[in-house]
Formats: sequence, C-alpha cells, structure tokens
Amino acid sequence: MTPADQPLPPQPVRRRIIHPLLVRATHWINAFAMVCMVMSGWAIYNASPLFGFDFPRWATLGGWLGGAIAWHLAAMWLLVANGLIYLCYGLSAGHFRRHFLPLRLRDLLRDIKDALTFKLAHQAGVYNAVQRLMYIVVLLLGVLVVASGLSIWKPVQLDSLVDLFGGYDTARRVHFAAMAGIVAFVAVHLALVLIVPSTLLPMLTGRAPRHSRKNASEQEQQA
Repeated sequence: MTPADQPLPPQPVRRRIIHPLLVRATHWINAFAMVCMVMSGWAIYNASPLFGFDFPRWATLGGWLGGAIAWHLAAMWLLVANGLIYLCYGLSAGHFRRHFLPLRLRDLLRDIKDALTFKLAHQAGVYNAVQRLMYIVVLLLGVLVVASGLSIWKPVQLDSLVDLFGGYDTARRVHFAAMAGIVAFVAVHLALVLIVPSTLLPMLTGRAPRHSRKNASEQEQQA
C-alpha cells in the first residue's frame, strides 16, 4: 500500500461555544431556584388551598408553613438576583435579539406542525420558533409570578400592586396560574431534552460540534 492509498487519520471534532458561561450558570441557578420555589410554594398552598386538592407531601419543601415560607422567600431572592443578571446580559449582549427574535406567526405554525409530527429539526445553538415563543412566555411568567408573589407577601405595604391585580384573592390565583405555567414549561423542556438528549451536554459544557455551524447560520438567516 502506497502512502497515497493509506487512510487519513481521523480528524478531531472541532467545537464552538454556543452557550456562554454566564448563560449556563444562570440557567442552572434558575433551575435550582425554581424547584425550591415550586415545592415550597406547594407547601404554602396546602396550608390554605385555593381549589379542591392538595399537593402530596413528598412534592413539598419546608416541612411546615413557617419553613416553607422561609424556603420560598430565600429562593425568590435568588431567582430575582439571578434573573436580573440574565436580563442585563440578554439585553446588553444581544442574546435575546439573536436567539428569541424575530418571532413570526408563519414560522411558529410551521414548527408547531413539525413538532406534532415529530419532524422538527434541531440545530445546536439555534432556537426554533416554538422554543423562542416558550422562552419569551416563561420570561414574562417569571415577572408575573414575582410581582404577584410580592403583592401576596406584603399586601399592606404594596397595596397599589395588590389593587393592580384586582385584590388579594385574585393575586393569589394569578400567582398560582403563573406558577402552573412555569411548571408546564419545565415539563415540556424536560420532555424535549429526553427526545433530543444531545441538547443537554452543550448546556453543561457550552460547546457543540463546529460542523453544524454552517447549517445553523443558514437557519438563522432564513429566520
């Protein structure tokens, strides 16, 4: 066999950063804070249910009402601080503009159809229209859950905020609905990770194979 006939040695896979460190850090801190808030929130709900059901004890955090409130407030401040950092970065670095915009109705309808028929393509580092809508909605739900939570926590001091929600009882219902929306987002998010497990590693390492860059750029231009 001549040198020209010998197979070339395998080339190392070149990788590119698709999730900066700050995005990854705030993502996982957010995940921890949201789990603590939801589980402690369910314990607080059980002390005074809005509807005709309770959450199972194993799904709650805090052990008793006072402990649940302490966990809930601690997680709330962590979520607010972490959210502000992510918000400032997203606006200043153009993260929101690059990944969440534009959001067009025709693209959304097309991607919903593809998702329902399990034909939705995935490119590392590129958000499809369904993902863009989900992230925009969950960010707005995050603002709503904090605002309604503050009005429930300090209804006298923040009476104007309570009035904005239409009263204390309504604020509680809005808070519950926003929390339910966030839980639904997390459930769909986890389902998508199970369907496309290759999305998990880049959120840990921040890197993806460089060979997908061309396709990703083409998809971004088409969007």
